This record gives sequence, C-alpha cells and structure tokens, in this order.
Amino acid sequence: MTKRHTVLAPNSMNTNSWNRPANGSPEMTPVAPPTHMEMANMTDTNFNPYQIVADLRGLYIKTPRDSQLRSQLDRLLQRNSAGQPTPRPVIFTKTGHDEGDTRGIVLVEGAGGGKTSLIHHVLSTHPALQGDDPESLLWLGVRVPSPATTKSLGLEILRATGYEEVSGSRKEWDIWKILRHRLRERGTVVLWIDEAHDLFRAGKQVEDILRLLKSVMQGPGAVIMILSGVESLWNIASHDDQVKRRYAKVTLPAVSVASHGDMFVRLMGKYCEKAELVPPPPSDLISRLVFASRGRFGRCIENIISAIETALLRGDKQLTADHFAEDWAIQEGAVPGKNVFLSPRWAEIELAKVHVAA
Repeated sequence: MTKRHTVLAPNSMNTNSWNRPANGSPEMTPVAPPTHMEMANMTDTNFNPYQIVADLRGLYIKTPRDSQLRSQLDRLLQRNSAGQPTPRPVIFTKTGHDEGDTRGIVLVEGAGGGKTSLIHHVLSTHPALQGDDPESLLWLGVRVPSPATTKSLGLEILRATGYEEVSGSRKEWDIWKILRHRLRERGTVVLWIDEAHDLFRAGKQVEDILRLLKSVMQGPGAVIMILSGVESLWNIASHDDQVKRRYAKVTLPAVSVASHGDMFVRLMGKYCEKAELVPPPPSDLISRLVFASRGRFGRCIENIISAIETALLRGDKQLTADHFAEDWAIQEGAVPGKNVFLSPRWAEIELAKVHVAA
C-alpha cells in the first residue's frame, strides 16, 4: 500500500482577530440593546461566529468540474482486470529500447476560480492514489516558488519528497537528475505543479522548461504531469505540437447566472442555515454576485462566506445585499457609486476601475 503527499494547503483558514465590544459601560451612560450575536452568546455558549466561518471555508463544493478532471486523469492511469484505475501511469509510444513516456494535463482557469482546491480534492480522494505506506508518495503537489526558476522548482520538489540534503549550489541539470531518481524511489505517479504560468514568465526559454518537464515523463519512474495556472499558461506552453500531443487541455469556463444561479441560491441557503441566518430575500443578488466575482466560481463562494462573516460580526439576523456590499467595498477598494451590490446600474460598472472616482 502506498500514500500520497502534498505541500499545498489550498483550504487554509483565515484566523483574523477581531476586537469584541466591551460588555460594561460607565454608570448612567445609555447602553445599546445587545446584538443578535451577543444575545446568542448569552443563551448558547457554543455559538462561535469565527468557528462557523472557518467551518464554511473548510467545506468543499463538488461540481461537474470534478468529474471533468477525474475523467481526464483516469485516462492516464492503467487499469486492472476489473477495469479500475491503478497507481501506474499509462506508457505511450513504447518502441524498441525506448521505454516510452507518459502524458499530462494542463488545467487553466482565471485567478480566483478555485482550480487549486479542485485539483487537490481530486488527487486526495482518487482511490488509486491513496494508501498507508509512509515511504511512498503516490501524488505530489508543489507551487512554483519565488524566484520562479527551473532550479528553484527542482529544489522545491526535492524538499517536498523529503530530500533536504541537496545544495543550492548544484547545477540545474544535476538537481533534476536527483529529482527524477527521487520520484522513482518514492513511487510517485502524479506530479502537480501549481501556478505553472509563473515558471514560463521567468525569462528562460520555453523550450528549455518543457525539456526539463518532459524529462520526468520519460524512462523508468516516469510520472503523469499536471500543470495548472491562468489562461496564459496554455498560450505560452503550447507553442509547439509536442505539447499539444503530450498534454490534454482542461479549461474551466467562467460561471454564469444561467449555469450556476440555482446552485448558488441553494448553496447560500445551506450556508445561512449553518450560520443561523435568514437567507436573503428574492432579488437580483445572485446576478450581482456573479458579476462582482468576475464569473469565477471560487470568488463567488468566498464572497458569500465573507458576507456571512460580516453579518455575524454585526450581529444581524438576516443576510442581505448590504453585507455583500460592505465586504466587497473593502476587498476592491470601491469608491461610492461603484459598488456592484448597491448601484442600481451595477452592470455598467467597469470592475477594473471601481477604485477610481468618477
């Protein structure tokens, strides 16, 4: 049995500290009635708005995108006699003394779409990539470090495998030679490089980068490569036919009210139920949410949770557009009149200029 490892933490929780209002007040000074949150704390010692928000952020929302990526990954894994995927990559173009090579996936989506959480969830739940052998790393995920060079990436991958002894003074080719041996030694099947677009922006020739990545997809211990990043990743990396042949492209389209509107309504209702809030009244809130989130799935989810957090900390009983407006204005630095959740002509707002006064 074998086990996976990752150095990514896409579901990390925010632990911002908040100053709670004082309970006491000077004698004879009028005291405001307790808020909903304070009343809840008086009657329910388990009411913890910070934990509620943390729990919401820890939830994973499964969508058809999961099946889309899982299907592509399954095609790159060998099958057993029962037709189930196994922790062995499919080897292509094996001829003569050539041991063949594997294939990979390039997954692209705009910033804030949720691609990192998606890939992490698919890899961490794939039955063929789980196990309990502490010496094996069936899948490995790293984020392109800064500075974004192939040498620093090689060192990052080595550290993720538990190999700490390599010196930064070693030559790049030597680092990647050790890396290939290390991946084979740990039984790695899938190597995932997140924010891969940064690597191609580092000034190194694209051909040289692709050659290094190709080296771990060939020969003994060849791995399946997953590259994820923004849209420019595919435009840069697919400049030659070899990349198009070697990698399957998975594009995650932007969300829309037509495609995801009903789901966001249901999701908001479930989140409000967990937070003990009344859901927002029927309105165009979902349309504003999708627009303000630039059609990115992950941003939509985060904006919902942030609005719930604002409502809880204000002690309100119902989630409203005002909570979305307050949080979004802080995030975007929106000036008055350019808040998507308040403006009657919100669809005409240029999101790139919300911080600029008219």
